[in-house]
Amino acid sequence: MKNLTAKDVMNPHVISVPAEWTIEELSQFLVDKAITGAPVKNEAGKLVGVVSLTDIVRHDSLTEIDLHADAPHDYYMHGWEEKLSPEDLTSFHVEEKSQAFVRDIMTPMLFKVDESTSLKEIADTMLGGRIHRLFVTRGGAVVGIITTMDMLKVIRDM
Repeated sequence: MKNLTAKDVMNPHVISVPAEWTIEELSQFLVDKAITGAPVKNEAGKLVGVVSLTDIVRHDSLTEIDLHADAPHDYYMHGWEEKLSPEDLTSFHVEEKSQAFVRDIMTPMLFKVDESTSLKEIADTMLGGRIHRLFVTRGGAVVGIITTMDMLKVIRDM
């Protein structure tokens, strides 16, 4: 196990998302694929960054604070639920579509390691950078991905 390299633990199936997708499209994609993040490709197909659930939450939290800073608190809305049916209350809900795109919230850098990188170096890189996914390269081209889940599988199998 000590001689394992990135090539031995990587997942060769790298699923990427377009930078032009909306946050809603990205959210649905991540849920459908049961993943927490993905590399981002530009229109030319070049990897230009990485996006994760954390980026979505960060964006949505900031948007929520900005949009509703002057909105009345739930405390002041209390009592309406007794006078209106659930259907009526739902009809008052207004949901704005986000105008943000993946390119607006992604991290515009990729953390990469060569396929010959040792498991220890991979762990050091992930811990040191507090990152959850590394891209594995061969001759500069991305050939795989290593996530924290992949690293846990290695530990489990030790």
